[in-house]
Amino acid sequence: MHVSLATSAGRAERPNEDFVGAVPGSVVLLDGAGIPGAESLCFHGVAWYTHRLGGVLLGHLSRGDGRDLTAILATAITEVAAEHGHTCAIADPSSPQATVAMVRAHRDRLEWLLLADSFLVLDRADGGPLVVTDERETTARRECSAPLTGVVRGTPEYDRVRASCVSALRALRNQPGGYWIAKDDPRAAREAVTGSRPLAGLNGVALLSNGASRIVSPYGRTDWPGVLALLRASGPDGVIARVRQVEAQTTTGMDAQIPDDATVAHCTHVPRVDPAREVSTIR
Repeated sequence: MHVSLATSAGRAERPNEDFVGAVPGSVVLLDGAGIPGAESLCFHGVAWYTHRLGGVLLGHLSRGDGRDLTAILATAITEVAAEHGHTCAIADPSSPQATVAMVRAHRDRLEWLLLADSFLVLDRADGGPLVVTDERETTARRECSAPLTGVVRGTPEYDRVRASCVSALRALRNQPGGYWIAKDDPRAAREAVTGSRPLAGLNGVALLSNGASRIVSPYGRTDWPGVLALLRASGPDGVIARVRQVEAQTTTGMDAQIPDDATVAHCTHVPRVDPAREVSTIR
């Protein structure tokens, strides 16, 4: 299959904490997260974590042995944790972590795995797009942020309530009833959203980080069919350019948001045979 990739840092003064890469038949997209100023916990940083975990995942997927995606993710989390667990406080809730999105064309099916709030968009030939995401982090964030409703920004009361909301959200991370993300515990892989469908009937598939999906929500400048149309016309770079355009137009006021790293992968010419016998084109 043909894979087009694009990624863009949200701010020039900070490293891009997203990762995207592909091997024949498989694509991996990660969206890194961590707490600014937490260098004392892990001197490697979030960008290192996402790039290292992404590289390990691609290494396992390149073997083409058909191992379960959940098992591959659990192994990769364990391997990366072992690399810096002796120097960094990787169990601390503020240490580097990442969302994970993976797709693999295996035999006659497309398999996927999603952990936290990245997006998978299946371009179906016989209908509209099928959008898959892991909504648990968004749900937890919305519930934990409820006490901020009506509190005036910029006031001491707002700062106090916000700090309490952040602590409540962290307490739900990688916990039953909360949400799950790749970090130090391989058991999180078992909680991922997984699925598959026949390759027949698929025109393609797209993966978007949270920063790229903003074009749909909260910006509301297009819908998911519009995203697919934009990908066909302008590729992943076109989607990211549209996100940056909206951000530039809303730099002040209540609608303003801090630009986020944005990453998109678009797969077309989806194989109808075992991907081990195909060669992917990555551009």
